[in-house]
Amino acid sequence: MIENAKKVLKTNVNVAEGEKLAIIIDSTKREAGELFYQAGKEIGAETVLIQFESSGKSGAEPPSIVADAMKNCDAALCITEASISHTKARIEAAKCNTRVATMPGLTLDMLREGALTADYSDVKKNGNLLAKVLDEGKEVVIRTEGQTLTFSIDGRRSKASNGLLVNPGDSGNLPSGETFIAPIEGTANGEIIIDGSIADIGKVAQRVLLKIREGRLVEAEGAEGEELLRLLGDGNGRLVGEFGIGTNRAARLTGTILEDEKVYGTCHIAFGTNTSFGGTINAGIHLDAVTKTPEIYVDGKLIIAEGKIRIE
Repeated sequence: MIENAKKVLKTNVNVAEGEKLAIIIDSTKREAGELFYQAGKEIGAETVLIQFESSGKSGAEPPSIVADAMKNCDAALCITEASISHTKARIEAAKCNTRVATMPGLTLDMLREGALTADYSDVKKNGNLLAKVLDEGKEVVIRTEGQTLTFSIDGRRSKASNGLLVNPGDSGNLPSGETFIAPIEGTANGEIIIDGSIADIGKVAQRVLLKIREGRLVEAEGAEGEELLRLLGDGNGRLVGEFGIGTNRAARLTGTILEDEKVYGTCHIAFGTNTSFGGTINAGIHLDAVTKTPEIYVDGKLIIAEGKIRIE
C-alpha cells in the first residue's frame, strides 16, 4: 500500500526529495492519510500530516489554518470525505504554485485497483479530444432514456483533468479522468436521468429524474432525489454549475463520486459552486450526479454513445 502511495506521489504529483509536502485529512481518512504520510517520508520529502474536523458538506471551506498550510508547501494532498476541490483555499494554493491533489472520498481499495491504476497517457488523450470539442462548441444536448437536457457552453473553456499534476500550480482530483466545463448560467432546461450515483449520497437504488428550468433544479423524483434537494438547500446550491464526461477506462462505479464521475463514457451534472473553473456561481456547496450511458451531442454532433467516446 505504501509503495502504491509512493507511485502516486511520484508519478501523479511529481513529489521529490527535499520538497515540502502537506497531507491534509479529516477525521474519517486517518488511515489513508498515514499511508501517504509514510510514503512522503520514504521519498525524502519534508512531510506533515494535518487533520481537521470537516463540516461534511462538499464545497465548504476548510479552516483558515489549513488553507494557509496549503499555500506554503510544494505539494498538498487533500484526503477528505467531503470535497474541497471547489473552494477558495484550493484556488489560492494553486495561485501560490502549490501542486494540489484533491482526493475526496478516497478509499484504501482505490490504492489497490481502479481509477488510480489507469494508463494516464490514455486518460490525457481522451480528455484532450473532448476538451477541443467543448471549447469550440456552443450547445450541449444530453439524452437519457427518452429525457432531454440542453444548455449553452458558448464562450466557456473546458478543463481536461488528466491526473498529472506535475507543474507548479497544477491542481485537480486524484484519481482523475474527466473533462468538464461550466455551462452558461440560466441556460439549462429539460430533464436528465441519474442512474449512477450522487455525491454525498452514493449509488442510487433506482433511477432519479431531475427536472431543470432556466438553470435551476426544480424537482427531483424519489427518496434519493429528495435527499439531493435537501443537501443543496433552497439557494444557489440548486443552480447547474458543471457538466463533465468521464475519461478513465480503469475507473469503476463504486458509490464514491471521486471515482464514479471518472468512469469512461459516463457524464455528470453538478449543482452549486463553479467559480473555480470559469463560472459565476458561489454557493458553498458542489454536488455531482452521474449518468451511466448518456447520448451526448455538441452542436448536433454525437460525441458520446453506449459508454464510448465517438470522436475521431
